[in-house]
Amino acid sequence: MNLQQVLDALSAIPPVEWTAVALALAYLVLAVLQHIACWLFAASSSAIFLWLFARADLLMQAALQVFYIAMAAYGWYSWRGGLSAVHASRPVVRWPARRHLVAIGGIVLLSAVSGWLSASETTAAVRYVDALTAWGSVIATWLVARKVLENWLYWIVLDCAAAGLYWSQGLIATAVLFVLYSAIAVQGYRSWRSSVSASQPGAAAALR
Repeated sequence: MNLQQVLDALSAIPPVEWTAVALALAYLVLAVLQHIACWLFAASSSAIFLWLFARADLLMQAALQVFYIAMAAYGWYSWRGGLSAVHASRPVVRWPARRHLVAIGGIVLLSAVSGWLSASETTAAVRYVDALTAWGSVIATWLVARKVLENWLYWIVLDCAAAGLYWSQGLIATAVLFVLYSAIAVQGYRSWRSSVSASQPGAAAALR
């Protein structure tokens, strides 16, 4: 696809997809800034993407949006400090390598099973990438809600894979958004890393 074809495709994108893209981008920027309002934008964009992905026969991605909406509610609750009377802001923490190995192993296993069982009429490659990005995003979103620093590293990889997936299914604006997501995720990692307190005990931080 040459530049003119890309521009033509972008001009043909319906307003509803642009709306979802704008809301999702606002979510990510606010998440980088650790602003709790990010979860409102997350829920709104996910509701629109649910409809878009269902139409594109990306079944795992559509199901993922239901999870995102639920996680937006949990993320709001978690970032406010849960039921704490003082609503203390949740600090950024780290996970030890062994937890990430377990998480990545689980993502690969669940993706393989989901891709094999999928009833989607798309190609095998699309089914497995769809499953991989969906299950990876489940874990990464949980890490965002728990303010685990390494969530951004997951998102860098997942967003690149998702961009290729969406492009192949004709969701051009969404694909471009996810390329931008990858770049913002790099900044998100840098920003959150700088906010990790040097005085915070490593073991306690990892178990939060």
